[in-house]
Amino acid sequence: MSNPNNTIGNRRPLKSRGSAWANFLAKQAAATGITPNAISVLSVFFAACSMVCFLIVPDMKSAVTIVLAWLGAAAGIQMRLVCNLLDGMVAVEGGKRSPVGGLYNEVPDRVADVLILVGAGYATSVEPGVVKLFGVLPLGWSCAVAAVWAAYVRSIGAELTGKHFFIGPMAKQHRMAMLTTGCLMCLVASFVKGGDPHIVMTVILSITLFGTLLTCWRRLRLISTELRNKKGEV
Repeated sequence: MSNPNNTIGNRRPLKSRGSAWANFLAKQAAATGITPNAISVLSVFFAACSMVCFLIVPDMKSAVTIVLAWLGAAAGIQMRLVCNLLDGMVAVEGGKRSPVGGLYNEVPDRVADVLILVGAGYATSVEPGVVKLFGVLPLGWSCAVAAVWAAYVRSIGAELTGKHFFIGPMAKQHRMAMLTTGCLMCLVASFVKGGDPHIVMTVILSITLFGTLLTCWRRLRLISTELRNKKGEV
């Protein structure tokens, strides 16, 4: 039986790809003439917007600006994911594949991951401005490194086995869902008596970090098993 976490080529298996809203947006995007590669680059723009919101939220004083900053960070993350969905749909279903599409499918994603995760690490006013674990480990930067590693492991697995393993528990869509949830929780914590966005973000990034490291380990195990099976080893 094939692994449900594998997919043809390098397309991540997503239920949202079959949704009516996704197909509508993909058709509209294709009709405008925008290329899949341009959509991929656009995802970096939204990730950068999210990072900016993370960076400025500690300096926001009024209720309105605090709300806008946290919601802006969450919206940037979700728009990045929408771009990640649409670029593949416009390329494949829209028949606009590009010879360099593989590069645009991967490289902007790595940049977007780093921008969002590093930004989240600076999203509190606690000195020296970086969310840390055990007072030493900078969580935003650590999550960014782990995210790039997870993608690297998947790419190496594809090169060695011909299959992409998108297994979690903290694959890209899970990391982004976790960060989006974190933004909304930090927003609430900013206005609840005794609430502390720093604690919330520390928990969110800690879960993201250890979940991503577990994801790397699980993917490595799957790749190792696949390679051994190819060689007829037990």
